[in-house]
Parts: sequence; C-alpha cells; structure tokens
Amino acid sequence: MFIVITLMLAGILAGWLLRGRRIQVVRRAITPLIWLLLFLLGVEVGGNERIIRSLHTLGLEALAIATGATLGSVLAAWGLWKAVAGRGKEAGHEG
Repeated sequence: MFIVITLMLAGILAGWLLRGRRIQVVRRAITPLIWLLLFLLGVEVGGNERIIRSLHTLGLEALAIATGATLGSVLAAWGLWKAVAGRGKEAGHEG
C-alpha cells in the first residue's frame, strides 16, 4: 500500500511541476493504459479460483456497494451544485 500511495503522490508532484506544459503523449496513453489495467485485473480475477467460486455472493455485494456509492455521489454533486448556484445568485451572477 505504501508503494501505491508513493507512486500516486509522485504522479501528483510530476503533474504539478509540469502543469504549464502540454504533454500529448500522456493524454493519448491514458485510455489505453486504463483498458490494459482493467484487462489485467480481469485476468487476475479469472485466475483466482476462490473469487470465481464466490462470484455470486461478491456480485450482490458489489452491486449494493456500487449503487450506494453512485447514489451518494449524485446526492453530493447535487448538493454542491445547489450550494455553488446559490452563491452565484447571491453575488448577482446569474448562471
């Protein structure tokens, strides 16, 4: 876990240091790399016998977590939108 956090912080630092430059290679590489990571995750899950045997249980739990997370995100975004939009109206800026 320490390695993951360190890599993430290093990426944030690199992005901050290079924020004025346009790095087209990174922008073009992001989507294919995410696809590759998802594929490799699928290979790892598919090769794990224990996960495959309990997939029906994990699927229901994952559905419940995903639904809750999505609803929570929608509600938080709606609340933030209302707060920001209300602030704009108070300052005399119509949206």
